[in-house]
Amino acid sequence: VQLQASGGGLVLAGDSLRLSCAASGLTFNTLTMSWFRQAPGKEREFVASIAWGRGRTNYGDSVKGRFTIIRDNAKNTVYLQMNDLKPEDTAVYYCAAGALPSPVKWGQGTQVTVSS
Repeated sequence: VQLQASGGGLVLAGDSLRLSCAASGLTFNTLTMSWFRQAPGKEREFVASIAWGRGRTNYGDSVKGRFTIIRDNAKNTVYLQMNDLKPEDTAVYYCAAGALPSPVKWGQGTQVTVSS
């Protein structure tokens, strides 16, 4: 089982970025997929999730209205579209597979740095 996150980088405040997480070795279309993030010195924070089936989405309060989680079951990939990025969005972003609050599989993380 592998979750490969990509798409992170260094951007300016107000910019957009799209993260991708490609999954392999699991039944992707039966799993809730999520994004979490962890900033230096802080606890891991829930960002967004998308359920299998009808694809119900949930977002952390700090990203509501700015981030969108999307899944493509044909590509076994989940995306996180991040708009209007802020310096406080700087963190390592992790994708995860499995039921919340404790997904069973985690990706390796991708760094997002937002400069003011």
